[in-house]
Order: sequence, then structure tokens, then C-alpha cells
Amino acid sequence: MSDFLYKPKYTITDEVLTLAANIAAITDVLSINSGMGQNPKLRRGNRIRTIHSSLAIENNSLSLDQVTAILDGKRVLAPPQDICEVQNAFRVYTSVFRRERANG
Repeated sequence: MSDFLYKPKYTITDEVLTLAANIAAITDVLSINSGMGQNPKLRRGNRIRTIHSSLAIENNSLSLDQVTAILDGKRVLAPPQDICEVQNAFRVYTSVFRRERANG
């Protein structure tokens, strides 16, 4: 039966995860530069989805609602490491977007 299991021709490595996170960040920047930056609510929602997706790739267990709650300053029952990852990702994205706007 093991002969019928799908075996991908790639391996998920730290480098692949980093590249995926970078692609997500660049996509967010491009979205902002294409007009979404004029709608703060849309931009914030997109950033939250990007953070959630990027961290999910890295096995962060938090749901989109939990990520949103953390970024809204609410308390969430979750592993402290997962909460810290959300907070750190938000800081990084905020820093990247400030630099993009300053250089834009």
C-alpha cells in the first residue's frame, strides 16, 4: 500500500519557508502600492491575513480570528510562542511598510 502514497519531489526546508514568507510580504507591498493603501481597513485586513498565512506555513497553530484578536490587543488562550510570533511578524511587516513608503 505504501507504493501508492504520493511522494513530492521537493522538501520543505527553512529556505523554502523563508522564501514563501518573503513572497507574502512582497505581495502585501504590491497590493498597497496598487491602490489598496488608500483604504486602511482593507490594508490592515490584508496584513492580518498575510501574517496568519505566513505563520501557518511555519506551523503556528493560531486561527485568523486569534491573530486578529492579538493584533487588536485582546487576550488569547494560545501557546506563548505562537502569540509572540504574531506580535513579532506584525512588527516586522510594519517596519517593512514604513521603509517602503519612505523610499516609495
